[in-house]
Parts: sequence; C-alpha cells; structure tokens
Amino acid sequence: MEEDRPASPEQHLWSSILDSVSSSRAIPSKNVIILGEPSSGKSTIANALLQKSSVDKQRELATKQGDRSAYDFAVGYEWADVKDEAEEDTLARLSVFTVPSSNPAHLALLPHFVPPKTALPHSAIVIVLDWTRPWTFVEQLYTWLAWVEKWTSESDRELQVLKEEGRERLQSHLQHYAEPASNAEPLPLPGGTSLSSTLLPLSQGVFTHNSSGVPIIVVCAKADMIDQNQAGPGMGLSLLKAKGGEWEERTDTIMQILRTICLKYGASLFYTSMSQPVSLTQLRAYTLHVLFMPPAPPPDTPPLKYLFPFRQRPNLLDRDRIAVPSGWDSWGKVGVVREGFDCSRWSEAWENDLENDGSNGGAKALYRTVVEAEDTDKASMLPALITTEPEQTFLAKHYETLSKDPGRDPRATFRQPANPGEHSMAGVVGPMGSSSFNLPAVEKALIQMEGEDVGSKLARLGSTTTARRDTRATNLLPNQPNGIPAGAGARQALATQLGLVPGGPNSPATPLPGSTGFGGKSQQEILKGFFDDLLKRSAGASSAPGPSAAPASNTATATTTSVAASASQPRQPAATSAESDADGDEAEDS
Repeated sequence: MEEDRPASPEQHLWSSILDSVSSSRAIPSKNVIILGEPSSGKSTIANALLQKSSVDKQRELATKQGDRSAYDFAVGYEWADVKDEAEEDTLARLSVFTVPSSNPAHLALLPHFVPPKTALPHSAIVIVLDWTRPWTFVEQLYTWLAWVEKWTSESDRELQVLKEEGRERLQSHLQHYAEPASNAEPLPLPGGTSLSSTLLPLSQGVFTHNSSGVPIIVVCAKADMIDQNQAGPGMGLSLLKAKGGEWEERTDTIMQILRTICLKYGASLFYTSMSQPVSLTQLRAYTLHVLFMPPAPPPDTPPLKYLFPFRQRPNLLDRDRIAVPSGWDSWGKVGVVREGFDCSRWSEAWENDLENDGSNGGAKALYRTVVEAEDTDKASMLPALITTEPEQTFLAKHYETLSKDPGRDPRATFRQPANPGEHSMAGVVGPMGSSSFNLPAVEKALIQMEGEDVGSKLARLGSTTTARRDTRATNLLPNQPNGIPAGAGARQALATQLGLVPGGPNSPATPLPGSTGFGGKSQQEILKGFFDDLLKRSAGASSAPGPSAAPASNTATATTTSVAASASQPRQPAATSAESDADGDEAEDS
C-alpha cells in the first residue's frame, strides 16, 4: 500500500508557507545613497541619519592622528535599526552608502553594491553641498543628478517597470502633499474620498525630469557659515563676501536657483548645520518619510497612510535651517523671495546644459554671474606641502663642492703654509714670541686675569724672551779663526738666520711693525755692523807683519781643527761662554 501512495509535496508546501510567514514578518530595509565631494559634511549627515551621537572610537582616534585612510573607503557602508517612539520595536532597517567624491572610479562601484533592479523602490538619494564653497553648487548638482539618471538608464524591461512605478508614486506624493497647520498637529490625510477626483495637475516646471522617480534630497551643509566672516574653514566664503556686498541678497538668489532646479526633479531642499541640531533631526524625519512612501493609490481611492509622517512646516525664515519639502514649492513661491528672479530663464538655462553637456553657456555660466567663481578651492588655500629630501641624499649632492672648499675644514688653520717664508699668526703652534703678546686676544685675556698694566707686562715678557734667544745664539756660535769668539754683530746675524730672532726666515712669526731686533737696534743696523766688523778685521790682518806661509797654513789647519773639535764637544753653559768672550776681549786689547 505504501508503494501505491502518491508522493506528497509536503516539503515544498511547508517551505512556501515558511517563506510567506518570514516575508510577512521581515523588517523592511531601506537604502540611502549619500553623494558629495570630500569634506562637504557627508559624515555628519550619515551620523544624523543613523542617530549616532559621535563616531566610534577607532574613527575618533584616527581623526586625532590625522589618518583618514583608516576609514575613508571607496564606498562607505553603515546601517542602523529604526525604532518606534518607545524604542521597543524595530520598525525598519536603514542602510547608508557613501561615496568619497565624484571620481568615476568611485561612482562605478555603486551599482555593484546598490543594483537598481532591486534597490530602486527602496532607495533615496541625498546630495550634499558645502556652504563654504557656494560657487560650486550648480556644477555639483549637475554632476550628481546626471549620475542618478545614468544609474537607472538600463533598458531592462523589469527596471523600466520599476521606474514607471516610482514616477507614479512620487507624482502622487507631490500632488497629495498638504501643509500641516502647525508642527505639533498631525499631518491630515490629503483629499479624502471627496478630493480624490479633483487632484490638480503639477504646476509649471515641476517634476519634468527624474525618470526613475527616486526621492532626491538636496542638503546644503554647514549653513552656519553663511553669515560668518571669520577666516578658517569658510575662508573662501569670506573672500566671496568681501568682493561684492549685498551678501544677503546673493544668498537668497542662490536659494532661489537651488529651489528652481529641485522643482524639476521633484526634490526637496534642506539647510543643515552642527550648531542647529534641530535641522539634522528634521532631515532624518523627512528622509524616513520619503523612504517609506506608500505606492500610488488607484483612481478614486484616498492615499495610504505614511509609516513615518512628516509634521514639520516649511521654513524659509531661518537662513541656517531652511526646509523646503517636495510637493510644497512652486515657481510662484520661489519668485516671492526676491523680486526680479526669473524661474523660466533658469529652467531654460538648465535644459541648455543638459542638451549641450554643460559646455555651452547654460545655467553654469549664468550662475557664475551671480556668484563669482572661485578657482581657489579650500584645499588650495592651505599652505603647500613641504617635502624634504633625506639627509644622506643632500650631503651626497654637495659632497664634491664641500670637498673642494679649503675653508670648510677647521684643522686647516693649524697647518703650516706651503711656503716657509709665509707665516700667519693663526697658524702658530708652540711657544709664543714677544710679538705674539701684542695680539688683541692675549691682551684682553691678560686684562681679565690680572687687570694690571698690559704695556709693562708685555715689555717685561718681551725683554725676557729676547735675552733667552741671545743666550741661545751665543752657545751656537763657533769661534773665530784666531780662537776669539765672534762679536755681537756675528751673533746677531747667526741668530737671525737660525730663526731665534723675530724677522728671520725661520722665525715662528713675523714681527709686528715697529718691533726692534737685538739690543734695541733694527735689522738694517745689525747687518751694517756685521759687515763693518768684517771689513775692519780684513784691513787689520793685511797691515800687520804676518808669519811665513808655512805657519799660516798651520794656523788655518789649527783653526779648522779647533772648529771641528768645537762642534764635536758638548755645548758649554752660558757662563763659560761669557767667560770665553771676556778673555777674548782682554787678549784683543793687549
């Protein structure tokens, strides 16, 4: 009987039942794609949407250390659960995707993480503009809105159906919008059964683009910089204010331009700032409001109730927290802010940019006439980064130049010059002569040490040194051929040749101008006396009756032997030399 029993599809049946139950109880998930240039305030917007009071510790530490690479990814992703007012039940799960810049390499990654076929009905786009660079508003809006159109430009049939449903849902949202009477009063159901058949068409210039129907929110971050004049992060804005005057009128015109462009895409406009936390709270409430937008109702049917109703009224008075929800604005309300603003002109200029790819005098060029384009971005206003080469590379580059410079080595001042006749006072190493005491450094040192009369001290030291040199020269002088020691002139000449007297070729230092030689005489006088003494001795030898030739030769031989013996014998003390000089003088007188 078991073989005749047909196979039961219990497994497939229970699987389908479980899948239906899980899908009915599944938490709805929504996506927010945040687009913006670097340092525009995207992280602040993401933290506000996720209700994070501050970044986690890892990011905070990386920020303090200046290492943004620790958390600045090509595509950032974070998520958080959306709780009810009692913080008990989880109503939805919110995923936030962030791109660091409009670089095509970054934007090309988004379709892989957020494919339009599955994410389009559950996504919203947040475009972040930076109020410290207001001259880039139109340019950045053009870039980001063009990417939104490209993101959903596939010709897939399923995607085209999703795009039609999205446009119907957003159009219904715009047409059924009703402004609340007050912020505390709940949002009334627009129309009801009686007004369902009398819905007004969209006004001029509203929802002419955005073929996918994805909700778009334009956020102008750092709105507190609008009326601040101090330098710093808003330095470019301060320079912009200083150029023209009537800055309040300009900011109103900028707001009118942004509202005109937002109307074409069915987008909303919000100003946020860190100094106004209420603006970030309103932005989060409105983002959830449009994310959980109900589908378009059938004809003659009232719209469905919103899961997250938005009860805040539009705000155009507070310049740092302006709020313009989609469905409320129109060209007439835009023109009321400032007279003379032509919405149709700006709408046509925007269409011109779209047709000509922004290269032929459209809204971009027209915007530059309102807000002077600043070529100097905030990053270029920072000081240029200084890069230094390694120390060894720098030294190797200048090694040849430094090695050829003779003055770079401090030891060169103590080396002897190549020419012995050229002497420098700076190169003297050894006992200082009498002239060395005339140096200014020596005089200054003596004054500081003892404080006595420097002139008398130098004279005493000079006389002592001169007497010592004279004694040294006397010991080195040989005897005369007749056995009589040389006179004062010969001793002085020999001392000069030996370098024992300042001024000689071998003296350690050249005497200073005005210095005197031996016995207070100059060098010329000493040389003149030496040659006069030789002439007198020659004349005396020729006039006296000399001995025979043989004795003369014997005398010469004896003189030579005496000189040789004198050279071989050890040097006698100074007193013995002096006694020999005295005996020689007595013999000469006799």
